[in-house]
Amino acid sequence: MDDYRAIADQIAADITAGRLRPGQQLPTQRDFARRRGIAASTATRVYRELVRRGLTTGEVGRGTFVRAGGGAGDAAGGGQVALAEPGAAPVDLELSYPSVPEQSALLAAGLAPLLRPDALGEALRPVGAAATAAARQAFAGLVGGPDWDAPEDAVLFAGNGRQAVAAALAALVPPGQRLGVEELTYPVVKAIAERLGIRLVPLPVDEDGLLPEAVAAAHRATPLRALYVQPRVHNPLGASMPPERAAALAAQLRRLDLPVVEDAIWSFLRPDLAPFAALAPERTVLVDSLSKRLAAGLSVGFAVVPAALRERVAGALRAGGSTPSGYALEAAVRWIGDGTVAAVAAAKRADAAARLELTREVLGGRRVLADLCSYFAWWRLAPPWRAETFVAAAARAGISVTPAAAFAVDPRRSPPAVRIGLASPPLPVLARALATLERIAAAGPEAAAGADTGAAGARTEAAGSGTEAAAGIGEQITGDR
Repeated sequence: MDDYRAIADQIAADITAGRLRPGQQLPTQRDFARRRGIAASTATRVYRELVRRGLTTGEVGRGTFVRAGGGAGDAAGGGQVALAEPGAAPVDLELSYPSVPEQSALLAAGLAPLLRPDALGEALRPVGAAATAAARQAFAGLVGGPDWDAPEDAVLFAGNGRQAVAAALAALVPPGQRLGVEELTYPVVKAIAERLGIRLVPLPVDEDGLLPEAVAAAHRATPLRALYVQPRVHNPLGASMPPERAAALAAQLRRLDLPVVEDAIWSFLRPDLAPFAALAPERTVLVDSLSKRLAAGLSVGFAVVPAALRERVAGALRAGGSTPSGYALEAAVRWIGDGTVAAVAAAKRADAAARLELTREVLGGRRVLADLCSYFAWWRLAPPWRAETFVAAAARAGISVTPAAAFAVDPRRSPPAVRIGLASPPLPVLARALATLERIAAAGPEAAAGADTGAAGARTEAAGSGTEAAAGIGEQITGDR
């Protein structure tokens, strides 16, 4: 039993991570068994388990396909038995795009001056990576702190934060070379590294963040070209690096003479902590954006780059066509200048703190890791839960969470944990969803599987194919992953 479920977990992780896309056809069960070196009966049980979890569907005469939405939508559609009453619509605890009620009015006021024809004409002109002196001054002040003033001439701009990260990595790490990253990291970095031909080296972390000695050990084994790190409000762990750990890491990087990319996208939630760039300004490329501070649809990314690396990063931005929108940049400069950015960020800190307090209250007995102020929490599941099994059980209750596999650099080292995004639903909906997740966790995976068995069987029979019929028609299917 454990063998087929473990294989189903691997396929579920591929679906969650996007390696298997919605609508993609799976191989025939015979081909699947041959490729995996397993018995045909085991392959049948794997496919049956994937259908039971709502991850795949068997279509008569066509084959077995990855379902759109991973089954969460069906869970909300009614007809399935859940351990707790689902909401009227799926509750999204995956995405983290925070929004507060006052932000739209504040942003609208800042845009009003740009509606004048002369101001609008100026804002619509193209800009380069260095943008304008006013923009560099405004954004340098945004990321600076009481112990560090970001040099205005060090600021470069991109269309969004992802482009800024990509340009920094392209500038620092040649194709085929090694980049050290936390073993659980921002999934987009994995995609960027694959596109650039960069080899990621997963480095161990503890609750204080990246271990400096682990960086040194990896570099001694085979040299690294750079490090990518999230020292403040780490995604997905939600933790921040204490000043002592940050100082130790900065000292280690100096000894190794390694440059580092500091991802500061969520750092506005912890303005009390100094940027890592303040500890090692000569080797740190600090990358940030306004998408979390202000609004997801506002696309302005930027980087604070030391002089020795500035031309390389600027060249990577130009080569990638990653220059910013002049209109968005001009609006952002006005919002920074009139205090809108600071006001919205403060409101979001209060909102994140309230959501985190609620999470700790509801899940107080669970192993939940989060920062003092964070829009997501890391839940270490108790045995015998596996991450993918818990995600499937939550989906059947109309709640989507993200398994550890989506963040693991090495899928073989993916822990039994999930990330809970706290930003999307209203607080009352979040409270109900968290309570449902708590009940699912307390009941255990066997209870979750049993609760859904009857509904899964009914769906299978009504479809006319089901898992048994799918096993029969599976021999007619062709196709690869």
